Order: sequence, then C-alpha cells, then structure tokens
Amino acid sequence: MMFSMLILSASEMQACDLATVRDFGVSPGRLMVTAAGAVARFARRHFPSAGRITVLCGRGNNGGDGLHAARLLGEAGCQVTVMLLGDPSGLKDEPAEAWSLLLRNVGLVSTHVILAAEDLAQHKAALGADLFIDAVVGTGFRPPLRGLPLAVLEWLKGASAPILAVDLPSGWDADSTSTSAVAFPADAVVTFTSPKPAHVFGQLTRRWDQPIVVAGIGSPAEAIVSAQKLRWAGSAKAITEPLRAADSNKGRFGHVLVVGGSLGKSGAPAMSSLAAMRAGAGLVTAAIPGPQLPLVAGIAPELMTLPLATDDEGQVLAANLTPERLVLLLNRITVLAVGPGLGTSRQAADFALALIAASSVPTVIDADALNALALQPGRIAALARDRALVLTPHPGEMARLTGLSIAEIQGNRLEIAREFAVRNRLTLVLKGWRTLIAHPDGNVAVNTSGNPAMAKGGSGDLLTGLVAALLAQHPEDPARAVEAAVYLHGLAGDFALRGQDQHTVLATDLLPCLPHAFRYPSQTHSGYCWLQGFPADSPSATQVREERHD
Repeated sequence: MMFSMLILSASEMQACDLATVRDFGVSPGRLMVTAAGAVARFARRHFPSAGRITVLCGRGNNGGDGLHAARLLGEAGCQVTVMLLGDPSGLKDEPAEAWSLLLRNVGLVSTHVILAAEDLAQHKAALGADLFIDAVVGTGFRPPLRGLPLAVLEWLKGASAPILAVDLPSGWDADSTSTSAVAFPADAVVTFTSPKPAHVFGQLTRRWDQPIVVAGIGSPAEAIVSAQKLRWAGSAKAITEPLRAADSNKGRFGHVLVVGGSLGKSGAPAMSSLAAMRAGAGLVTAAIPGPQLPLVAGIAPELMTLPLATDDEGQVLAANLTPERLVLLLNRITVLAVGPGLGTSRQAADFALALIAASSVPTVIDADALNALALQPGRIAALARDRALVLTPHPGEMARLTGLSIAEIQGNRLEIAREFAVRNRLTLVLKGWRTLIAHPDGNVAVNTSGNPAMAKGGSGDLLTGLVAALLAQHPEDPARAVEAAVYLHGLAGDFALRGQDQHTVLATDLLPCLPHAFRYPSQTHSGYCWLQGFPADSPSATQVREERHD
C-alpha cells in the first residue's frame, strides 16, 4: 500500500489517539513515551553539541511528552534542567506519572517548579542552555497565550540558544493557516502521527529551511481518519521509488510533447523539455517556432523537435492547425504540455486552445496557454472531459482564470483551488508558498518543499516538464503523479540552495539536483518524515555539483 499522510485537525488528532488506545490496545502511557523518545532522539541527532538542555513543561500531555524526553536525555548523559509551569499537584494521569518518574530518579535531571512569573527571575542560569525544548502547550491549545506561559515567552527573550518545539510552538492554534500573533519561536518542530494544518500552512520555524518533522508513535493507519480531504504532497513521492524493471524500454515511460516558444522566449519550452527528459519520460518532443528550433534543439541531443509556423513577430500561427499538422503533432504522444513561452497573440491563443481540444491525452496547461484559457473560461470543463487535465497557475494567472483579484485568491487559496478543481473536473496546481494540488474529487494536497530562491523566471517551466513526465510514467494514478512532481520540483530547489545563496540560484540549477530529489526517501532517520528542512547528512549543493562533474 502506498504511504499517504493525511493532515488532521486538532479534534481529528484527538480522535486518532482515542481510537489507538480504545480499538488497538496501545496504552496512553506508551504513546507518550514513544513521542518523548522521538523528541529526545531528534534533539541529540539534530543538535549534537547541545550538552545543556532546558525543558519547559506545561501540565498537560504536551508537558508529559517533555518530562519523559527530559528523562531520556538525562539518561543519555545530557545536563538537563526541567522547569514545570504550575503546581505539580495539578498533574493528572500520564503527565503525573512522568513527573513522578523524574523525581524517583534523583540526580538524573534538575527539576524546578515555577508557580508565578516572579519565580522566573531565579532561573537565569537556565537561560544559558545550549538548547530549549518547548513542551508548554500543544495541539489541544486554543490561543491566546496567557499567564505563566506568556511570562515564560518573555523570559526566553534573554536566551540565544535554539528552541525545539514539541508538537507545535506554544501559542499556535493547530488548526490555523496563518501566523499566530503571540507564540514561542522555534528552530525545529517534532510532531506526531500526522501534520496538522498549522504545520503545512503556517510558518512555524524562524526560517524556511529549519526542520518540521513528523514521527510515528504507534497509531495504525486505520486510526488515522480525516474528513478534511487534505494530505501532504510529499507522500506521493513513493510512486517514483520502485526500481524500473530490468527489461524496460522507452515505450513504457511515455512520450511528452511540449508546445511553446516565441521570439525571445525559446528558453521556456527548452527548460520544460529538458525537465521532462531529466524526470524520466521515455521520449520528449518540443514543438516550437521554426526560427527558434536550432536554439531549443541544441539543449540536448536526446530532444526531438517539430517546427511551428510563425508570423513576422515570431508568434505561433493558427495555420499550424491543419489536419496534417495536427496528426504530425499529436501522433503517438501520451502527454501534452502547452504554454511555456508561447506568446500572447490572438493566433497563438487560438492555436493553443484548438490543439488542446484536438487532443485526448493527459494535458498540462501553463503560462500563456493559461492566459488563452482565461479568455474562454467556459471551455475549461469541456476540455477536461475524459482525460487528466492539469492547470498550473501562479496567483496572477489564477486571478485571470477566475475573475477574482490576486488578494482574494491569496486570502482563500485552499477553498478557491478546491472549488475550481471540483467544478471544472480537473487538477489545479496553485503555485506559491505551500503550493496546492487540488483534484476533481475535492482532495487537496499541500506541498511543503521549495524555497524563496525559486522565485525566478524559468522555475514554472521546469515544473511543467516535471508534471508532464510524471504523468507520462504513471498514467494509472495522475493525482499522485502531479503531487510527486510538485514535491520533487521544490525538493530539487531545496537541494540547489544548499551551499548557495538565495540570490544566486537559477532555475536550471535545479536540474543537476533532481537525482538527489528522486533518491531522497519518503521517510528518513528512524521514521521521521521531513515536511521541511533536511537531515544534517543530506548532500549540499556543492556535493551535488561535484558529483555531476565526476
């Protein structure tokens, strides 16, 4: 069965824990100890130089996770200080047992009870820790922070060490899709079983590249149930991981036709075509304006080309739509990708829409072909009939497709994307921070790979090629193919930035990083699933470039 990670609301996570205990015989104490073990292992692996650790614990289950993690870190030889926020007589059930276990292990961990904000002044030494673990409040919390937790947040401003958040940075609403006004900062987050909306939509850590990981703690797949129709796009990468059969041939992996280009924009279809080849399509043909053909053909000898007739300004003509030309263009292809650099003339728009209508294969529509489609939005649903149709707009293109403003799109990305995909019976890739992949059945995948360095021309052209290539190789599962392509695109961008600066990364720098993106496992390091960031032993961009030239 393919690994698939659902995104759970706070109430769904609570129901999952309850079902795990009630229906599958896993004790609450075992869940808590397993979660604590995941936190302790991550702390030691990701912050190996942290010898002095201060663990901040509330009195709920999040605090119980922290208390057990403190004990485990103490047993591992770390110098651990626990600060329990509130009277220990208020502890119940598993957190009470965790506290009692700490007290029975005299000398293993230094424990302190903080009853009031004034008590914090006595613990300046704890601010000198090499690492803080925030286990104050977790998924069940509803903002805002008040009282002692708020005072601790102010106290933490005197520290410079990194902060590892257990489940969520304290102060965040697990169901939130926007930044909390008052919350603990975090340099890494370890959550459990499944991500919550805040993990995939919010900016939980101080920077884009700091880790957010999910650790399994024993809940079986049958207990993980959600009505939100939200999942993590990265889990679809598993579709690419089985090895190809020994007797494989190019015919098994599809034939992608990339249609685009105009005067001054030959690079767009070139990048889409090259990305499709690098991502494993068996054959790739680029149909481009005749005058641009030598430029595009020169990017790789493996690329096949077809010339398109153009006007005096280098724009594609509708004359390319003769029956003979259509047969030549569409014969034996298995995926069509239209739009990169195509141009905005009326004839180019007419050509794009007519070509899409004449085809019946899975089709990716991007860039100028999206603008052509925006001129006739009533045709969208008809073009999607009986095939996989994938649209890949950025917010501006989405605004033109829907007639909404960019602000309206960005203010309600999830529901607008979902409604558009369902109504038009297609897959919509709404690009941007946390790209969304919305499907005709109402399911939406959220992508968490990618970084600000990718905000450059050409990045979307590469994505078009990747989507087309994965569709060509996995026609039986177009939804997962598109999700995997989006995730791999962002992951290649993340690898490209390792060792570079955000200013210097070019779109084509992602191509030599695709091997590392493909090889990157869906789950790493004792079952951690990395929503964001990298394990410390992941290759740097320098290593990627060196391997390319070896």
